[in-house]
Amino acid sequence: MDLSNLQPALGSKQSDNFRRGRGHGSGNGKTAGKGHKGQKARSGATRPGFEGGQMPLYRRIPKRGFTNRNSKTIIGINVSALEVFDNDTVVTVETLLESGIVKNPRDGVKILGNGELTKKLVVKVDAFSEGAKTKIEALGGTCEVI
Repeated sequence: MDLSNLQPALGSKQSDNFRRGRGHGSGNGKTAGKGHKGQKARSGATRPGFEGGQMPLYRRIPKRGFTNRNSKTIIGINVSALEVFDNDTVVTVETLLESGIVKNPRDGVKILGNGELTKKLVVKVDAFSEGAKTKIEALGGTCEVI
């Protein structure tokens, strides 16, 4: 078995490229595979969420509150997570991504003060809590807001 011998399992592939409504001889003429009459035989499909005149789900469910479109999703990281870095390392959002501490930075990264830190670091992120700032600077590190 090698890459040049690979092929799909028998019966798993079905072609959908035949032309509908081209006469009896084509095997798909007259009703063009839509059956006889009914809503699905007509042109003009129903809109998504239409339930045949029944009150649709999106109108049956109660609505509360609103979503602020200007809100930002800030990712919080505790100072204890910064222990993985070596002394005198410059910690940025990119280095946090590479180390796997942050998976998706969204609208910004904020360092929070939970946990202990034992290394001197230069941290450059979007925001710091007061506790995190004091813990980083107490060890001789610096906090830079980008």
